[in-house]
Amino acid sequence: MAWLDLLAEHQLLLLTFTGLVGLVIGSFLNVVILRLPRIMEAGWRRDCAELTGTGGEMPPTEGLSLSAPASHCPHCGHALRFYENIPILSFLLLRGRCSSCAAPIGWRYPLVEGLTAILSVAVVWHFGATAVAGAALILTWGLIALAVIDLDTQLLPDGITLPLLWLGLVISLSGSFADPHAAILGAAAGYLSLFAVFHLFRLLTGKEGMGYGDFKLFALFGAWLGWQYLPQIILLSALAGAVIGLLLIVTRGHDRQVPIPFGPYLAIAGWISLLWGEEINRAYLTWSGLA
Repeated sequence: MAWLDLLAEHQLLLLTFTGLVGLVIGSFLNVVILRLPRIMEAGWRRDCAELTGTGGEMPPTEGLSLSAPASHCPHCGHALRFYENIPILSFLLLRGRCSSCAAPIGWRYPLVEGLTAILSVAVVWHFGATAVAGAALILTWGLIALAVIDLDTQLLPDGITLPLLWLGLVISLSGSFADPHAAILGAAAGYLSLFAVFHLFRLLTGKEGMGYGDFKLFALFGAWLGWQYLPQIILLSALAGAVIGLLLIVTRGHDRQVPIPFGPYLAIAGWISLLWGEEINRAYLTWSGLA
């Protein structure tokens, strides 16, 4: 298509377009982040009611989906007009408050929109106007949703993780990020390694250090990037966790006994490896004298 050729030839135009698309996707991710856990909870309640035969009232989220009802103020129910739903711009024009009841709008919304736009631009800057960039964008958007949902609920929904894992295995057939052999081994090694650590930690301490969603997320990165990148990802995630955890303790007085979800750190590390993993490995090998 002519407009795609035009974008590919003009980098500034391409990056601007990518940023705008990222803002729109970020707005949708806010919906996913807010509603998907509630939809999952409603499904669990319905399943439990069917198994126990208790019946009773359906959960208040019955009928909720990612497309309905339309975006509205959670305080007064005011349905947002189209000009009140423009990513970031509407937040600024409304000065962070609902136009109907003046209740504050959370900063989460523009932050997710802005982050999605920035990371999307970084992906296209790195990979160019290619099919590889398109695949990397899908993974990036999924990781943003997973990370924020995990921060909120300590859940990593299978509805996002598993499709991305399978997509990584399918993409390996093209050899874009990893060959099929490395991808299959990576998926298996990613899951089983954290599975083993989880049970060893529980055996030694009697506590659960992570959840099964973390195993699947690590397997996802193995499927996309291959088994060779798993050590790098786990080290980067541990580093990110140590730095961010220390900052939370120092700046916000975070209780060290309160668990911090591991998924966001895995997501950060995996995204870094997606873009710069090869350079990081090469730099390490050069520094260690192994190259």
